Amino acid sequence: MNHSGNIYNLDPELTFINEPNLSFGYGQKTADPRDGLMLFGPYDHLKIKGQINVGIIGSKPQREYLKDYLKKLHQPVLQTGNEIARPFFPGLQSAFGIHINFDNLVELEVDQNEITKFLFYADGHQRVHNLTNLFADQLIRYTQEEERPVTVWFVVIQDDIYKFGRPKSKLPKSAENIKLGLKKNQRNTAQSFLFPEMEELKDAYTYEINFHNQLKAKLLKEKIVTQIIREGTIAYDQIITDEKKRTATAVFDSAKAWNISTTLYYKIGGLPWRLGDIREDVCYLGLVYKKLNEDPNNRSACCAAQMFIDSGDGMVFRGNIGDFFNPKTKEFHISKNDAINLISNSLEVFKEKLGKGNYPKEIFIHAKTYFDDHEWEGFSDAVKDKSKIIGVRIQPTSEFKLFRQFSFCVPRGMIMKVGTHKAFLWTKGFIPRLQTQVGLEVPNPISVEVTRGDADIEQVCKDVLALTKLNYNACIFADGQPVTLRFADSIGEVLTAGKNITNNILPFKHYV
Repeated sequence: MNHSGNIYNLDPELTFINEPNLSFGYGQKTADPRDGLMLFGPYDHLKIKGQINVGIIGSKPQREYLKDYLKKLHQPVLQTGNEIARPFFPGLQSAFGIHINFDNLVELEVDQNEITKFLFYADGHQRVHNLTNLFADQLIRYTQEEERPVTVWFVVIQDDIYKFGRPKSKLPKSAENIKLGLKKNQRNTAQSFLFPEMEELKDAYTYEINFHNQLKAKLLKEKIVTQIIREGTIAYDQIITDEKKRTATAVFDSAKAWNISTTLYYKIGGLPWRLGDIREDVCYLGLVYKKLNEDPNNRSACCAAQMFIDSGDGMVFRGNIGDFFNPKTKEFHISKNDAINLISNSLEVFKEKLGKGNYPKEIFIHAKTYFDDHEWEGFSDAVKDKSKIIGVRIQPTSEFKLFRQFSFCVPRGMIMKVGTHKAFLWTKGFIPRLQTQVGLEVPNPISVEVTRGDADIEQVCKDVLALTKLNYNACIFADGQPVTLRFADSIGEVLTAGKNITNNILPFKHYV
């Protein structure tokens, strides 16, 4: 028996979970999102349909690339290679019932000369801060001053912005590089400078070096929804000169069309699909942690939560910043008061969003660590006389692999129960519908353990497997992780991309 009361079996029990179905238009169900969208249309086909208004921001060549690509999305995109695993895309109108109004397309110009200048900044903080400002400042100004509504902005960037806008990116040595920035001992935000130019330089060091996260963070306050796309993703046939590379890239044309279209539909407010076998009045909460300092002994961290209701949609709550990281155990734990606040916010939003005036019957909290007594006491106090609460620890594991004497590996959905409250679940593996497996290697299971409260471990695994199918940022059969943890790191990075980032309780679409 472990500290959570789990009784381990001497003889592990192998069982199998059938692939969870998803629900699409007209109440029809199927397991593969692409099958459902092609045959029945999106779940919200009656609410979100017809003409949509979008905007594009970027330099002129990149905007032209994107406009050409968006027009192609309105036609079928054929596929080469394994058409079962990567089926053809029937077109935006056919699959989702929407079409872009190109006569009302809003375009914002970003000066190519300015981009080129900032790309030569050797200091990563200065480089990314200035590049994101080129886009963020215009988007914020448009939102505050213009009246033509834009539901989603496509931010189309050069591949070099992606290449040199990541945390550990470094410019090649060149005489053209611009060495502009502050020394480490000058970056303290408490220090003041006499010259305004120095104060402007200092501001860059309050943000992390990550173009995607920094831009998203700067737009949270204005609730601007964006989709960042690299030119190489949509115009490889014009950029790549090597014929073999072009041919290899073309294999993924239909997959990219599915992904971009699904994300677009979700970000304009539509639900592409929802869980097919819904357990009503159940709420899933994923805890998100992000260290604020690279020092391994620094305890400072930010905590937030992702809430997913039974429809499959999600909300993100920003928690407090505190000494939540334990350098010895490498685990995160929040205080009792913070635990109360997070759960209380989740309960009220659940009650409001469902529109029934009731709290969830059950709340499942997913985390990668165990829950300590203080935070669990806070969670329990918050749900008292309202809901039942269950704590679930989910972690990837490489403790063992399961082999079988067949052409393909262990099927997705296999469970090995090792106790009353613990099991290993294969979220990757052979998928009969695709006639192949997800991933190239023999898959590892994930560890699923009920560490607080009480719940049937097989039902918990069924829920986890279903939650691997709610990634609306892509249109794939399933992910390897449940959505409650899938975007934990990316959301945490957006929330902590700057020291003074403020946001309300926002839908998931603002972060991805």
